[in-house]
Amino acid sequence: MFDAVSFNSLFFSQLIILAAAHFLAVASPGPDLAVVVKQSIRYGKRNAIITSIGIGSAILVHVAYSAVGIGLLIKNSPLLFDILKYACAAYLAFIGYKSLRVKASEPEQFNQQVRADEQSGRKAFSLGFITNVLNPKATLFFLSIFSVVVSHDTPSLWLGTYAIYLSLATMTWFCFVSLVLSKAAVRNKFLTMGHYFDWVMGVVLIGLAIKVAFSSL
Repeated sequence: MFDAVSFNSLFFSQLIILAAAHFLAVASPGPDLAVVVKQSIRYGKRNAIITSIGIGSAILVHVAYSAVGIGLLIKNSPLLFDILKYACAAYLAFIGYKSLRVKASEPEQFNQQVRADEQSGRKAFSLGFITNVLNPKATLFFLSIFSVVVSHDTPSLWLGTYAIYLSLATMTWFCFVSLVLSKAAVRNKFLTMGHYFDWVMGVVLIGLAIKVAFSSL
């Protein structure tokens, strides 16, 4: 009985460490946050939350390859890591480029454009999922934390628990951000800036793309 308790306590302590490290990582600025901010302001609460769910779902991919050892292959292969980071950089640059292409207009005209520019739930989910899956920052986090904290003999049940917790915690955080930024008072204030907001977000996303492109293992 004591051994079973000690055994479970070990993995519970791993979960606590993962949770603490994950909170610091997910709350720090990066591609995921930039995308959620853009979604919250331009498309509102519904699409921002769907994008947040996409980001959280992508966490399961990171946990899966870290758990089965593919993460070690990525860590030990500069070529694979370069492919990942350049794909992410290209994707972020593309989103940023689209934002920079928004035409100048008066605030009311811009608001009309936003209302007319509908985005499907599938596109909102895919945006969050792809952004996180290709995010080298997330890759480096999971490679590092799983190699240091999670032992090789961790049971599948506990690995599944880690995956579900990290996924749900990510969704919860970005849904919270979405709810705050999509509040009418906050969103309307940004929308009065019209196309300037999109231009700023375009520059931010392209800046993140450049930062990602020059990141290293």
